Amino acid sequence: MRQGIGSEEVVAPELAIPLETICFIIIKAREFDVKEGVSEPDPGSNPIDDNEVAVLQDHPDDPVQEELTSVISDLSDDAQVDLVALMWLGRDGYTASDWADVRQQAADAHNERTAAYLCGNPLLSDHLAAGLDAIGLSCEDYEREHL
Repeated sequence: MRQGIGSEEVVAPELAIPLETICFIIIKAREFDVKEGVSEPDPGSNPIDDNEVAVLQDHPDDPVQEELTSVISDLSDDAQVDLVALMWLGRDGYTASDWADVRQQAADAHNERTAAYLCGNPLLSDHLAAGLDAIGLSCEDYEREHL
């Protein structure tokens, strides 16, 4: 059991998605979030000559977005529902006691566009992290090992 922000002691619900996968998605979403608009769509030069600044620009074939989309799309339907519910939990300021209702709403809204929906949220990483915190979980250990 861990404490969520502003909540009583919290028992995390059993999730259909491993915590490690959620943490990986949060890290990838942060990588994608730091991208900026394309300043020169076709520079025609060597990336080394440009100090590889293009890697920080949001190109349509961005490998980080492709990886993030792929990871989310490859999840089971239940895992996708949990991911959306976590994002909503963190985005809308719900508490752990709201988990069942939020998850049911996410299940009712589930469709084949989950990856695009989640990747289209510019604060995905923040909302997922806040959602985890609301249910008493954290990526702190995962980040310590992988960053």
